[in-house]
Amino acid sequence: MPAMRKFLLLALALLIALPAPVATAQQPAVPDSREQITLSFAPLVRQTAPAVVNIYTSRVVRQRTVSPLFDDPFFRRFFGDDLPFGRSQERTQNALGSGVIVDPGGLIVTNHHVIAEADQITVVLSDRREFDATVVQSDEGTDLALLRIDANGTALPHLTLADSDELEVGDLVLAIGNPFGVGQTVTSGIVSALARTTSGITDYNFFIQTDAAINPGNSGGALVAMDGRLVGINSAIYSRSGGSLGIGFAIPANMVRAVIASVDAGGRVTRPWLGAEGQLVTQDIAQSLGLEVPGGVVVSRVDDDGPAARAGLRVGDVILSVNGRPVDTTDALRFRVATRPIGERATLGINRAGRSMELAFDVEPPPEMPPRDVTRLGGRHPLTGATVANLSPALIEEIGYDGSLRRGVIVLGVARNSAAARLRLQPGDVVVRINGTAIADVAALRRLLNRGAEQWSIAIRRGDRTLETTIRG
Repeated sequence: MPAMRKFLLLALALLIALPAPVATAQQPAVPDSREQITLSFAPLVRQTAPAVVNIYTSRVVRQRTVSPLFDDPFFRRFFGDDLPFGRSQERTQNALGSGVIVDPGGLIVTNHHVIAEADQITVVLSDRREFDATVVQSDEGTDLALLRIDANGTALPHLTLADSDELEVGDLVLAIGNPFGVGQTVTSGIVSALARTTSGITDYNFFIQTDAAINPGNSGGALVAMDGRLVGINSAIYSRSGGSLGIGFAIPANMVRAVIASVDAGGRVTRPWLGAEGQLVTQDIAQSLGLEVPGGVVVSRVDDDGPAARAGLRVGDVILSVNGRPVDTTDALRFRVATRPIGERATLGINRAGRSMELAFDVEPPPEMPPRDVTRLGGRHPLTGATVANLSPALIEEIGYDGSLRRGVIVLGVARNSAAARLRLQPGDVVVRINGTAIADVAALRRLLNRGAEQWSIAIRRGDRTLETTIRG
């Protein structure tokens, strides 16, 4: 019996020492409370949806009732837009989109492409109140527009702007807008990607990507985080059919904040200027620079007396961050600089010859030096009908000129059927030389053209090519 007693005590001790079985995360469980069954986005929607509005636009277009044959460029080459026959008719084009109230006084953010060229803009609130809207500012470069409505002193529901840099891939978001004109609609999803570069949407290709369903009519609507703040303005979708495929793009709230602040400060959108350009660091470039991992932007040009030059930035430096935010592409660098407030002191994190360091620079607008001196050229010479201006940092930023020249005379427009059109001059061309004389500014160009010549030798810069032609006077 003593031996049996010892055996039983030993077995009991072993059982007590064994760890208790634990439930694994994969084990399904039945909801055990009403709260778990009724989890819903409804409270968040009730909080945010009243600040999202429907926007209806209309514009009157004139159209001649003649055969479509006369829309052919061959006929317009001779007759232009004013055909000498046919009957002119007016018709109204209507469009729709969405917007977000960001101030209780009636300031609304939407997309530029929603209200571009509109003659009348009507804003409809979620409670079906209607207001005529006025355009405060519309900026094609960022594809953002600011509208204002007058609610007779009544405070309107609005959304607070979030810091979109705090978003992470996987965060839950709601997209609110008016898809296909069916009325206000809410869809849910996650942040699929950040800093997505999608060429052709804006000058600042830096977007939040989401799989929340976004469709035509959602443009200008809200992308909302789970705390009820606005993290982005829905702007575009990737689609082959016109409907959502789960790839939507939103302009980050930090760009919205920068546009609002810019307008508040000066009445028009002012984009900060770094005064430097670079290119993406590829694997080959990383190896040549002695970097372990490709990333950042290697500086290829620094403007004299620009903020970057005064900060000490040099050609060959690799920019890795702005104010601690990573910079992986040239688009990311432009975005990071563009979203800093004018007048701020910001920092560039760089790698110089294998050494990490920080450079402080002043966030300032690009200077308009020399003054642009916009001029439409007239007279008897090959450039008649061209509208030209002096290149300056301000004009370069404004028109999105991406050529390598920083000074000179740029073509802004060409009149139809003019001598400049027959020369096939294009907006964005830079007049480099005429009859062997370098062109420094518009005044010098006018003086040279007014002298006349029996023969004109003209050199222009188009992109990275210099084109030359000779024409008899």
